[in-house]
Amino acid sequence: MITLYGFGPGFGLPEISAYVTKTEVQLKMAGLAYVKQQAMPDHSPKGQLPYIDDGDAQVADSTFIRLHLEKTYGFDFDAVLDERQRAEAWAIERMIENHFNWASGYARWLIPENFAKGPAHFFDGAPENIRDALREDVRGRVADTMRIAGLARHTPEEITELGVRSLSALSMLLGWKPYLMGERPSGVDATAFAALAGLLTPFFDSPLRQHALEFSNLVAYVDRMMARYYPEHAWQRVEAVAA
Repeated sequence: MITLYGFGPGFGLPEISAYVTKTEVQLKMAGLAYVKQQAMPDHSPKGQLPYIDDGDAQVADSTFIRLHLEKTYGFDFDAVLDERQRAEAWAIERMIENHFNWASGYARWLIPENFAKGPAHFFDGAPENIRDALREDVRGRVADTMRIAGLARHTPEEITELGVRSLSALSMLLGWKPYLMGERPSGVDATAFAALAGLLTPFFDSPLRQHALEFSNLVAYVDRMMARYYPEHAWQRVEAVAA
């Protein structure tokens, strides 16, 4: 039995981390039995979630977990794709994870009202005399990481503009197909769904989320993926903005 370690539900989502969601959806896609446990990033061999225990193997990072599942269980997440589509799917994943997720994470962590209602509560169980210091320390470290990555060197308006460019690209690539690459889901859909749901959850608001609501095909895509892979979750259906 595979054990998936994640943060758990919250913020109107079945799992608060887009990267854990990606792995969980891929486990569902592969039809593999698993149990899920909450953990903290410092429990992971790479200091990040998700990671899995699979027999004697412990694998961290969602991309390497996928590779482990493919090699160990002989499941090809891209079986429905040709060679060009496989290359395109990889490029889309890199755009999402190395660019778009930073813009979405900025909205969650560095917009003060979103941080206060969301990530700040990660520290509610800490001793009261150090709770606020812990919150400010982690928020500062997230900001430093985003500056190193390059995103947080821009103004909030520029960050939103970059995020909208990625949303527009995803919308164009999806069109009115059920899934990003066609009529059947593939591995990249786990990545795209996780990222878009994390932005579209009504729990947080931001200029980037307001722009995302203008892409009705992306809104419908998230609803469709949520119904398929998390039918038990009470997703607050997001209404697209009428053009």
